[in-house]
Amino acid sequence: MLGNRSWDDWIAQYSLSHQNSVNRLCHTAGIPIIALSLILTPLLFVNLGWWKWLAAMFIGGWTLQFIGHAVEGKPPEFFSDWRFLFVGLRWWFAKIRGRA
Repeated sequence: MLGNRSWDDWIAQYSLSHQNSVNRLCHTAGIPIIALSLILTPLLFVNLGWWKWLAAMFIGGWTLQFIGHAVEGKPPEFFSDWRFLFVGLRWWFAKIRGRA
């Protein structure tokens, strides 16, 4: 899946289109919101009424990311390679640890 590239290579390329501080802030908030909405999705088996909250989290997280890219003036990396959909969370962890 990584196409003979290391995670560090993927994260480095991802970082190139996330240089603007507003974009980085939007992604720093949006990525974990999306991830949390996906992690919590099985809770719908407990209470179907939570779908509105989870949908709002998912849509809100993506909205933040697209706002960030509009400010940055660059399209999301996954427009050119779908595998970047799996890089964002790794980038977020690297950023939080001060490595991105």
